[in-house]
Amino acid sequence: MKIRYYVYLLVVLVGIESLSQVAVALARLNSGETPNSSCGPSDVGCTVAIASTPSSAVASDSITRVALAIKTINYDLPINLSIPKINVNSIIEQVGLTLDGAVDVPKSPPNAGWFELGPRPGEKGNAVIVGHYGPWKNGQISVFNNLNKLKQGDEIYVKNGFGGINIFIVREIRSFDDNANATEIFVSTDEKSHLVLITCEGVWNPITKSYPERLVVFSDKK
Repeated sequence: MKIRYYVYLLVVLVGIESLSQVAVALARLNSGETPNSSCGPSDVGCTVAIASTPSSAVASDSITRVALAIKTINYDLPINLSIPKINVNSIIEQVGLTLDGAVDVPKSPPNAGWFELGPRPGEKGNAVIVGHYGPWKNGQISVFNNLNKLKQGDEIYVKNGFGGINIFIVREIRSFDDNANATEIFVSTDEKSHLVLITCEGVWNPITKSYPERLVVFSDKK
């Protein structure tokens, strides 16, 4: 999809304590100590523990906290999207940007795609999930074929790797031209948690092999 993601450079100051914890863990790994990895059944994330005895309780605590942070970061990713109103129950892939700076799409038409360069669903800001629209030659059904049937007040459920579920309420549905400046889709300044769903709409253009518009559903955390 060609709706551009306008990147804003944000400088985040992290406490020295946090940085030192990461440095300790990386230093121990780089020194040749063997990490033990334990992955979830779907490889959503892994926990890394250092297989050695630290020289002090402080170092041990630091490494443990880094390992726990890694686990939290990985398993807290969104894995399932459910929209009862339109019978959507979909696996969530992770997507980034294409080479020309557009938001990428899921590899599988029945799957949704969370834009991994933005907030996770439930965090402050606009979390973005994209999905395909329209028929496929192999008979697969696109996840967002009926997204236009959503109405204000409908509920959207996003499940993460821990089993936690964030519920969002549809606030607004809008259409954007394919090449429109849609910065507002990705940027929110109210310090609240939002979810934005994006798909295509309009008539398929066989020459450009694309749809002319994008349907965007704005929702707020319940």
